[in-house]
Amino acid sequence: MKNYFVYVSSLLKVFNESESGFIMELGIKGKKAIVCASSRGLGFGCAEALAQAGVNLTICARNSDQLHLAEKKLTDYGVEVISVCCDVTSGTGQSALLQACPDPDILINNAGGPPPGIWSEWEREDFISALDANMITPITLIGKVLPVMITKKWGRIVNITSQAVKAPVPALGLSNSARAGLTGYVAGTSRQVAKHGVTINNLLPGMHDTQRLVDLDSALSEEKGISLEDARTSRMSSIPAGRYGTIHEFGNACAFICSQHAAFMVGQNILLDGGAVNSTI
Repeated sequence: MKNYFVYVSSLLKVFNESESGFIMELGIKGKKAIVCASSRGLGFGCAEALAQAGVNLTICARNSDQLHLAEKKLTDYGVEVISVCCDVTSGTGQSALLQACPDPDILINNAGGPPPGIWSEWEREDFISALDANMITPITLIGKVLPVMITKKWGRIVNITSQAVKAPVPALGLSNSARAGLTGYVAGTSRQVAKHGVTINNLLPGMHDTQRLVDLDSALSEEKGISLEDARTSRMSSIPAGRYGTIHEFGNACAFICSQHAAFMVGQNILLDGGAVNSTI
């Protein structure tokens, strides 16, 4: 009987009760996180899930109005939220972000991808711009925070990339190139720092219900001369799950990777796409 109560007690340490039932205790309450491009969309979903887990946040975005609205929502979870209005892809923006939070425990790298196109349209400058925003920026931030995390012997880094890493989209050649470069960097670096208690992993989103997808569906609606609802239905039909993902699902997956329970997850590329990419690797 004594062993039974010990077992139940250990379970209660992992699961907490909430209004919606029992939720997993992630073991990261009081940690500090930098979440890039987090005023809306997937970035906000990640910030919100971390706030729910008790993580103090430093968030950033280029639009000050959206940023302050996000800050207000996140503060409601009872955590400290510092907002930095900046372009995280610029050196000035990165410096401002790290000045606001010089010793993060968690880093979530996120930035919008370059526009679609075709090989004949792309010049050298286009590739440099794409690589700077979606490869060099996260690599730079990783390099800045790793020494601190290694000293603490604890750290979590998650890069939001794309399902196109596993299944390249022809029109997204610029994005494919940059995301693949970051993926290669993470594959090596993550294994070099794992012994210090620091993990680096990538989250690969498919189609999630964000403003970007609303814009894409609207464009498809106009192109095909169909309603917005029909455009959404058409795109969803390509997803085995039969729907778009939500930012809350994405954020919760991100928060788990940042948790104490994911300490053995190193250098992985994790798809969240409702089964859209038919791959076993």
